[in-house]
Amino acid sequence: MSVLKIFDHQWFNFLSVLGVFLSIIFCPLLFAHEFALQKAKTYTHKEDITGWVMSEKLDGIRGYWDGHQLLTRKGLPLNPPPWFVKNFPPFELDGELWSKRGDFEFIQSIVLDEKPGEGWEKIRYNVFEVPNEKGDFPVRINRAKEWFEIHKNSHVRFIPQIRIQDRSDLDQFLNKIESMGGEGVIVKDPKMPYHTGRSAHVLKVKNFQDMEGIVIGLNKGKGKYREMMGSLTLRLANGIIFKLGTGFTDQFRKNPPPLGTNITFKYNGFTKNGIPKFASFLRVRQE
Repeated sequence: MSVLKIFDHQWFNFLSVLGVFLSIIFCPLLFAHEFALQKAKTYTHKEDITGWVMSEKLDGIRGYWDGHQLLTRKGLPLNPPPWFVKNFPPFELDGELWSKRGDFEFIQSIVLDEKPGEGWEKIRYNVFEVPNEKGDFPVRINRAKEWFEIHKNSHVRFIPQIRIQDRSDLDQFLNKIESMGGEGVIVKDPKMPYHTGRSAHVLKVKNFQDMEGIVIGLNKGKGKYREMMGSLTLRLANGIIFKLGTGFTDQFRKNPPPLGTNITFKYNGFTKNGIPKFASFLRVRQE
């Protein structure tokens, strides 16, 4: 079947109407599946971060160890090989399943596969928090470090935490991370007890903002894209619906994702109507 037939106008109209209808019913449920985790707010440059700690924000798949199994950020079970989680503790851990910078598609394909394959050999579990443990951040993280000093696992790492003396430390560190292809930086107040949800004590720092949305419509292209997908209609967690039309490769436009797919895009601020400005596609998230 030709691409032109696939993107027939009537078919597109049907998919768009169906997508909007399904999004009204099901999209709030899709976003509601996430369970209680610690989440970062966005750094505004107004916070006093002196004495905080900073670390690289790894662009992988979040893995929550509940004391028995690894879960996604939405609470769904992952399927690592038994040797990968050997000697994991009976208490909770929070971390990032990651291989290297710029490797998100590979990480996602391996970590979210129902049948664990050889690719897990390249994945490391990078611990950044010990949930629900008493004490400040150094006390919490040290409990996990002490555990793995005795119960060895070569696939476990601890994300290095660097003390911030002043704001210039953060600026230099962010520039270094981004120059190496990294996603950004996380800064945290180490004196705070563990908490779930978003707060002003854990912040993500990037030179751009990103957000996720659910695909609820495929829109036919024009001009050189007339036989391809031109844009995606996305629904955000707050109910805002808008079209995302930039950042796609030609291959992606020829093979667009199905309705219901979770898309990550970058943007810079919002319009007065709450639409993300200068939005550009980043990746598909299969979680």
